[in-house]
Amino acid sequence: MRQRLGVVLAIAAGVVGCRAIPLNDDPTMPVRPAQVSPPALWEVDWSAPLVKLELLEYQPRETARPAIDPDTERIIVTTRDGGIRCLSPIDGSVLWEKKTLGKFFSGAAIVQGVAYVPGGDGVLYAIRVLSGELVWEFKANEELITTPVVAEGRVLVTSSQDTLFAVDAQTGKWTWQYKRDLPQGFTVRGASAPVAEDGLVYAGFADGFLVAVGLDDGVARWERKLTISGGQQFKDVDSSPVLDENGRLYAASYKDGVFALDAKTGDIVWTSTRGGVTSLLLRGEVLFCTGDGTLTAIETRTGRALWSLDLSDRTPKGKGNNAGRPPIMTRGYIVVPTSTALAFVDPSVGKVRAAWNPGRGVTATPSRFVSARGGNRLYVLTNLGTLYALQLVGSGG
Repeated sequence: MRQRLGVVLAIAAGVVGCRAIPLNDDPTMPVRPAQVSPPALWEVDWSAPLVKLELLEYQPRETARPAIDPDTERIIVTTRDGGIRCLSPIDGSVLWEKKTLGKFFSGAAIVQGVAYVPGGDGVLYAIRVLSGELVWEFKANEELITTPVVAEGRVLVTSSQDTLFAVDAQTGKWTWQYKRDLPQGFTVRGASAPVAEDGLVYAGFADGFLVAVGLDDGVARWERKLTISGGQQFKDVDSSPVLDENGRLYAASYKDGVFALDAKTGDIVWTSTRGGVTSLLLRGEVLFCTGDGTLTAIETRTGRALWSLDLSDRTPKGKGNNAGRPPIMTRGYIVVPTSTALAFVDPSVGKVRAAWNPGRGVTATPSRFVSARGGNRLYVLTNLGTLYALQLVGSGG
């Protein structure tokens, strides 16, 4: 992959710019042949409708990423109807399900056969994947909206009220919490999922700060203000921070762009003033940034933009589209969920090679899983509440 991304740097001067594509074509096919250079990229193995569309429900959205148990290959899906479902990887049949009192914003984390599920009802659930047995539950009393992170025996999760909770993974007992006051102005819906590394937990907050706290005690080691242009609106640092192998930390302020920092001290190395970023994906020496309908590639040494791709849908049907959820990399493509379609982007040149709209689009980040039994699969939860198992075929981008 590093060799492939090296090509990005070599051609950067010729591809900087912003291009728009339509994403409202045939929902079962890639985009028009003139826009697609590789052959078909997927085949549908099975689909499982999980949520019924309510009468007069406007613009349904499923935002929680499916989680796969590496041992059993079962899929844990959390949906807007408050359901937690365990699906068979063979045919998508529901093996067990539970109902909660709030819709889910983020998916579960699965570690050693236990699914840690962040509830919109303010409860963090620990459930055995094999049996559906409830191991414990922690009542945070605040809507939990990030996928939990399990590190050194602690479960870390953030609420919509900007509280970072640390809970004992074995017992579900409260260990510590770190909270910042919400700003007075408007904020972006979402929160920064914490990242734990070398005894520190990094997380962004709605007041525009990126903070490093101790994993053992939750005490701040450093904090850095990333919203530097003033004002009270949309100061959020909602992107989950990203660490590279050289000790550099990357985060994004929605208002003021992408920042590279020293992970130990919080000192700023460079700033790229590209606002609207809500998620980051690092591959080699390239940082891919999504948000406000745009995907941008940034060179990590200097913060220089390599290319920018407009993924918003400018038709009346797609007005308000936002490619803001985290993308993934698979088969040499960046797979970006948008509220209209799932886009497969060639990372070397910033062009969409294929797009898939299963109906009402895709908002949740897909999950990729490779196994001897299931092959190379992409699990996609659509906005209508149907889970698709896509078999990836053909060569990469």
